[in-house]
Amino acid sequence: MQTEEIDRADAADRVRQLKDEALEELTGNILPFWMERMRDRDRGGFAGRISGKGIPDPEADKGAILNARILWTFSAAYRTLGRPEYLETATAAKREIIDRFYDGEYGGVFWSLTPDGRPKDTRKQIYALGFAIYGLSEYCRATGDAEALDYAVRLFHDIERHSFDKAKNGYFEAFSRDWSPIGDMRLSEKDVNECKTMNTHLHILEPYANLYRVWKAPELEKQLRNLIWLFTDRILDRETMHLRLFFDEDWRSSHEIISYGHDIEAAWLLMEAAETLSDPRLAEEVARTAEAVADAASEGFIPGAGMIYECHGDTAAVDADRHWWVQAETVVGYLKIWRMSGREDALEKAFGCWEFIKRHIIDRKGGEWHWSLRADGSVNTDDDKAGFWKCPYHNGRMCLEIQYDI
Repeated sequence: MQTEEIDRADAADRVRQLKDEALEELTGNILPFWMERMRDRDRGGFAGRISGKGIPDPEADKGAILNARILWTFSAAYRTLGRPEYLETATAAKREIIDRFYDGEYGGVFWSLTPDGRPKDTRKQIYALGFAIYGLSEYCRATGDAEALDYAVRLFHDIERHSFDKAKNGYFEAFSRDWSPIGDMRLSEKDVNECKTMNTHLHILEPYANLYRVWKAPELEKQLRNLIWLFTDRILDRETMHLRLFFDEDWRSSHEIISYGHDIEAAWLLMEAAETLSDPRLAEEVARTAEAVADAASEGFIPGAGMIYECHGDTAAVDADRHWWVQAETVVGYLKIWRMSGREDALEKAFGCWEFIKRHIIDRKGGEWHWSLRADGSVNTDDDKAGFWKCPYHNGRMCLEIQYDI
């Protein structure tokens, strides 16, 4: 047997091992943690928070992002694996989104609820509406449920009616409960207070592509195509092939921040969105762009040590922490590039990042994954194990995407 054939056989064995290990991680660690530890048996739905040290916080508010991501994860797990306990958890999350988070008076979803399920922060963050569409459309995709589709379509219309900038294109970040303008539109404290952001556009692109799988309305197709164009022609810096993060109303950006995790995540989500539209020419064009974005993201990849968080170009400051979600998206992103191009270097990055995750990010004792490994090599247990932003979506999706693609 020739050396090339031996190498190919070795790669196939490693790929099969990766698939088996990812499935075991999903079914033996990630999903059981959320089913067993995050259900709120007293007040319904899901608990708001478990600390990085594994301590439940029964008085934590309940976030729309967390619940929508639980809905997506367990719907996708049920669609892929068919286990009834996953459907039961997904259905509980669906009821939370529709019965408690959905605003029956003004539309949209509330940002947060009190621990007992009453509206707390009633602002309309478009990012949250996007994830609600993502979860509801996946539930419909898994079950054919008409109610989930109906609410997903309602939320699509809410975004298009209130957030879409008909004059200058793109989507505005946030509004008050009744869709009036608000001064502070930030998604989180670490973000810049600009009216348009890469992150929100990415997480409108993602749910619109998923909704299109179950609702092929011409108006949705038009806006999905427009979102792809916004990324390739407005958000992407063609000189560096990194994504710019924050914009004013006129799409001007003065913030030199590189988010390596968002680069690699956007690369594969753009390919997926284009493939969903069944337009071969568009898919080919987007694939070439995505490959270049993934190559740019590799500036933050450290062989044997995963993908660092971000770099500030204006100050040269580097955040070299290895966040859980960045590692998960790195594995998926480079696997997608390998599948599309056959590039062995992309496959090696995926393998290497998975080995890093197994060594440093998975919590073998407490379950789920740690928030991050700090730049100094210490495990971060200060940030949540589960909470507003720490959800089963990135790592759960990684495990599922490996099953689909390999």
